[in-house]
Amino acid sequence: MASIQTTTLHSSSFSRFSSNSVNAAIHVPKLQRVNASLPKIPTTGLTFTDTAKLLLEKNEASSSTQLLQGDLSDSTTSMSTVKLYAILEAIADRVEMHKNIGEQRDNWNTLLLTNMNMITLTATTLAGIAAATSGDSTAPLLALKLSSTLLFCAATGMSLIMNKIQPSQLAEEQRNATRLFKHLQTQIQTILALGKPTEEDVKGSMEKVLALDKAYPLPLLGAMLDKFPAKFEPAIWWPSSSSQFQRQNKTQQGKLQSRNNKNNGWSKELEMKLREVVEVVKRKDLEDYERLGNIALKVNKTLAIAGPLLSGIAAVGSSFVGNGSWAAFVPLMAGSLAAAINGFEHGGQVGMVFEMYRNCGGFFTLLEETIEAMVEEKDVEKRENGEVFEMKVAMKLGRSVTQLKQLASKSASCRAEGIAVDEFASKLF
Repeated sequence: MASIQTTTLHSSSFSRFSSNSVNAAIHVPKLQRVNASLPKIPTTGLTFTDTAKLLLEKNEASSSTQLLQGDLSDSTTSMSTVKLYAILEAIADRVEMHKNIGEQRDNWNTLLLTNMNMITLTATTLAGIAAATSGDSTAPLLALKLSSTLLFCAATGMSLIMNKIQPSQLAEEQRNATRLFKHLQTQIQTILALGKPTEEDVKGSMEKVLALDKAYPLPLLGAMLDKFPAKFEPAIWWPSSSSQFQRQNKTQQGKLQSRNNKNNGWSKELEMKLREVVEVVKRKDLEDYERLGNIALKVNKTLAIAGPLLSGIAAVGSSFVGNGSWAAFVPLMAGSLAAAINGFEHGGQVGMVFEMYRNCGGFFTLLEETIEAMVEEKDVEKRENGEVFEMKVAMKLGRSVTQLKQLASKSASCRAEGIAVDEFASKLF
């Protein structure tokens, strides 16, 4: 009886569990067949190691073929890029050299001027003491006269050396070279950033580097520039073929804009405005800096002759101290004037002023040649973009584009009336 009840309980519980159970269905996606074509490898007589070597050799051969084809297609561009980066390294080295040498030569000017004036004033003082004690004893008088004469001779020699090399002018040359090399460095970086450089870019950059080396030499002996030329001439730091180079080597920015702008941004009106700007530069800015440069050159020549001459006269006069009142008067006056003239020439850095005028004259000469070369190019597609070029000219002159147009209009009206324009082209210098 107990067994029948137990069986009944189990069957009833099983039926309840079956009625309350949850049926879950799992759907597995069908996998698609993947047809992979493997290279056929001859297996006869080959081990697993030999088979792996064949696969590796085949993959390396295909990869090297693709790389070789890519290198052949971009060999010219990549080589030009490498060359420009090499030029950039050389320019960076030159910038550092000119900067260091410029600081050194500026120190020369300060130290040599201080020593020379101290020697001159000491010699003048000794000559005065010798004149005051001329009647007391012969031995002290002779010692004072000899010391004064030797010091005046030393001051004369130092004055001749300083006037020959013009340390202040040398320092200004190195400062200008540093600035121009940095400007060239920026130009090359712009070419690399805007697009693929060409062999013409490399050639032009090399010419500009060599022209700067020639315009601002580092050595003093043999290659030093003439500090007292016969007449004032602007500094020339660009290659002689720069006009042709500028026409051929347009920036990538100009090339991209020429596709979207009609006539590459040029018009007859823009050409006439730029020609008027060139006329103002030639008749006002260049003439003014040429006049100032000639004045600075004459003043520097006069002071360079007067300083050593007065020191020499003082040296000769100091040897005659004690022979009369005039003998004491000559070294005192000549020595004092020599110290004053040397202080004005080298302390006032007249040579530096002359070099600054040379550099400004070169700036306007380069601007004139650049505008004329760009306007005279018949094919507008070979020019730089007109709008970009106009903006560059305006920025170089310290003006806005609107002010540049106003200057051109004023110049045209003055020329029509037959009067000279009363305004300089540059507001920067």
